[in-house]
Parts: sequence; structure tokens; C-alpha cells
Amino acid sequence: MDSVRFGRVLGIGARLAAKTMVSAVDAATAPNPSAEAKAKPSADAASVSTAASPSAAAGKEGVPGGRLAERAVRTTAQVRQTGRGLKEGSKRFGEAVWGPFVKLSGALWLELTGVFFGIFAIFASVNAWKMRGALHEAAGSRDVHVRLAMAVAMAVVFSYFCVSSFVKANRRAKGR
Repeated sequence: MDSVRFGRVLGIGARLAAKTMVSAVDAATAPNPSAEAKAKPSADAASVSTAASPSAAAGKEGVPGGRLAERAVRTTAQVRQTGRGLKEGSKRFGEAVWGPFVKLSGALWLELTGVFFGIFAIFASVNAWKMRGALHEAAGSRDVHVRLAMAVAMAVVFSYFCVSSFVKANRRAKGR
């Protein structure tokens, strides 16, 4: 991808992210419409009670910040709820993104170690095959027998590690 196209894509992505953030902030700071619907019946009840007691009505009208205080309380509650939602959402996002990444990277690591064990097993097998040829030339030599046995044992052990590593990787990738 050329640098001009990459810059254009990056700029468009940044602008879209900024617009999304602005709309999320607007939505978080907007009053809750369902709270207003619930507040209307209580406002009607308050008007009935203020009609019954004129001193209470005079007290509420005398406070210029009464409605402002209610709005501040609602906004504070919305901010707290948004904060909890953001925290829960980020936790879910982390689980959704990092969970599969950790699972697959573990499987990839097991496959990589299996390949290395397989390489060592192949080298040990080739060495054992060469020593088998030398065994016929020096039939009475104990040293050749010991080296052959060590090469075969090393090939068997590394072959086991190779196979078991791939089996574990397969199980981890499938989620068992």
C-alpha cells in the first residue's frame, strides 16, 4: 500500500472515530427520555401538593437553582452509569480481542516448538542411519554401538516431543 493511500485511509478512520466519539458524548450528556416520562406523573403529583400548601409552592419558586440541581443530579447519575458501562464494555472488548489471540498464539507457539523438535529428530535419525552403516564396518566396536543407541534414543525422544507438541496445539486450537 503506498503512503498516500495509507494516509488517506488513516485520516478517514481518524475522522470517523472522532465523529463516533462526539456522538457518544452527546448521547451520554443528553437527558434520559424515559426519566422524563417518569418525572411527568411525579410533577403532576407535585403540582397537586403545591396547590394544597401555598407556602411550599412559594419555597420552590423562590429557589432559582431547583431545576438546575435536579438536572445536575440526573447528569451525575448518567455519567456514573456511562462509566460503569464503559468499564464493562472495555472488559468485554478485551475478552473478545485478547482471548482468541492468546489461544491462537499459544497454539502457534506449540507448533513452532514441534517444528524444532522435528528438526532435531530428523538430524538424530540421519545420524543414526550413518552410524548403522559404520556398525557393519566395525562389528566389534563398543563405541559405535553406544553412539548408535544414543542417536536412536535421541531420535525417539525428539520425535515424541514433536508429535505431542502438535497434538497439544491441535487441542488448544479446537478449545478442548
